Amino acid sequence: MSDDKKKQPHVSPAIKGFAGSIGGVAEACALQPMDVIKTRLQLDKAGKYKGIWGCGKTIIQEEGVAALWKGLTPFAMHLTLKYALRMGSNSVYQSMLRDDNGKLTDGRRMLAGFLAGITEAVVIVTPFEVVKIRLQQQKGMAKEQLKYKGPINCALTVLREEGIRGMWSGCTPTVLRNGTNQMCLFWAKNNVDKFLWDKHEGDGKMLTPTQSMTSGFLAALLGPIATGPFDVAKTRLMAQTKTSGGTRYSGFFDALMRIPREEGIMAMWKGLLPRLLRIPPGQAIVWAVSDQITGYFEAQSIAKASGSLPA
Repeated sequence: MSDDKKKQPHVSPAIKGFAGSIGGVAEACALQPMDVIKTRLQLDKAGKYKGIWGCGKTIIQEEGVAALWKGLTPFAMHLTLKYALRMGSNSVYQSMLRDDNGKLTDGRRMLAGFLAGITEAVVIVTPFEVVKIRLQQQKGMAKEQLKYKGPINCALTVLREEGIRGMWSGCTPTVLRNGTNQMCLFWAKNNVDKFLWDKHEGDGKMLTPTQSMTSGFLAALLGPIATGPFDVAKTRLMAQTKTSGGTRYSGFFDALMRIPREEGIMAMWKGLLPRLLRIPPGQAIVWAVSDQITGYFEAQSIAKASGSLPA
């Protein structure tokens, strides 16, 4: 191993995973209402909701303010585990893809992000989002009138009625969406940091929370636009339940063709504005937290390597 590679500061995947999970908790609590609105808009085929504000106002009037936090428990748990796995697995994949000098090209950085997105989609995101979307699509607050009484009851009901495959409904578009999202995110975050703040990976420079929030926000703008069709197809597939007549969409490609044919091409970007109002601010929160934690350990690693701290 070369001396250059040995000098690369080491922040373990476990620490990066922990940093991401703490950011995920903060994001879930702050931005759950926008996720509920996004889901309702994507499932609205009759045009009941008139935009973001109209949707939010209607939900509050008909179901109460608390309805905007429907599905918070699985959403918060989902984000905590998702960001832990995303940050940790991305670190592992990046380590595997570095050259002999410890360097990572933009292409390999994007590949690591894509693989991290696939990992989180299969292991965590799909089953948690099935539960979250089933809970969010229910209208009303009286539990006795709801099919699903809570996250655990929802999961058990899906397993009983639809089998294990029901918990992974919409897995294909979720893989494509998350893989593309993380490919864009990790590449863009690294390059925005360099362009705006002259922050280079492994240099020990600590960004302020405001700088991290700015970078995270800007880096997260591209993904939702690129993956809108995948997200709409995923939501429709996860929301549908089996009836005597079967299901409306037979699979991902069927949904991808039928939705624009029946509702117009712009239907494939339904819910885009609330996604843009939710995802970039969410990433701003996550990176503000995770950069502080990983930056601290990165600085400690550099200090130890230089002899400023005891090994």
